[in-house]
Amino acid sequence: HPKTKTSSVEGQHDRLMRRSTLVDTEMMTEQLFPMLITGDRAAARSTVNTWLDEGMTPESLTHDAYWPLLEMINTLYRNDQLTNLAHHYATRLLRNLVDQSQARYTMQERSGKRVMLFCGATEADDLAAQIVADLIEARGYDVCFGGGGIAWDEILQETSESKPDVLLLFSSSAQDAPNTRVLIDTVREIGACPDMQIVLGGGIFNRAEGLAEEIGADLWASTPSELIHRMETEPDRRATPEQRTVGQSRAA
Repeated sequence: HPKTKTSSVEGQHDRLMRRSTLVDTEMMTEQLFPMLITGDRAAARSTVNTWLDEGMTPESLTHDAYWPLLEMINTLYRNDQLTNLAHHYATRLLRNLVDQSQARYTMQERSGKRVMLFCGATEADDLAAQIVADLIEARGYDVCFGGGGIAWDEILQETSESKPDVLLLFSSSAQDAPNTRVLIDTVREIGACPDMQIVLGGGIFNRAEGLAEEIGADLWASTPSELIHRMETEPDRRATPEQRTVGQSRAA
């Protein structure tokens, strides 16, 4: 049947495109990783410029190379498979490359939606959150990025006064999780920002599956691309009382 044949061809094309993206991602990470952990800035910039000259967009470069590399570097470091020096080399050089990509992003029309973004206290946490801040700003959001090390009560005061559309906590550490739950509980209890969406992702919320949902987040995502997709397609999604299971006895 002609229609079946066309659908089959389209399906094969989609599979080939996904496979091609996977292969390209693996190639890019394998090529760039040694340069990052040795701090070879000139070679890394030259390699990236070659990819851009071949037609890769800065946004794709961040999604398909920089984000997987950051995840891999952090995992190796947590597992004691990467020295402290190599981790410092990699995160500092990767931040430099991320900054260069951000300057070339295609900026979309402003949506008028405001996002307040905070993260964990480490350099790697800050870099992960910066990647997200840069990407969602390019998608039209107005972003205030406060970084890490901000007390939860200070974040609460700022959200109560500024009333952003989205409070985004991305790449939080394990030590941040209890205060994140308290922050979510307090926001709900005082009702200062009834229309604000609370979004979590990255960091501990990637490593502890289901935690973001269980402490009462409205949305959660593990990667920047998934985060952008969910924020754009589910702006009205809010947590239900039944969703949250962590701390229920305390709340009762």
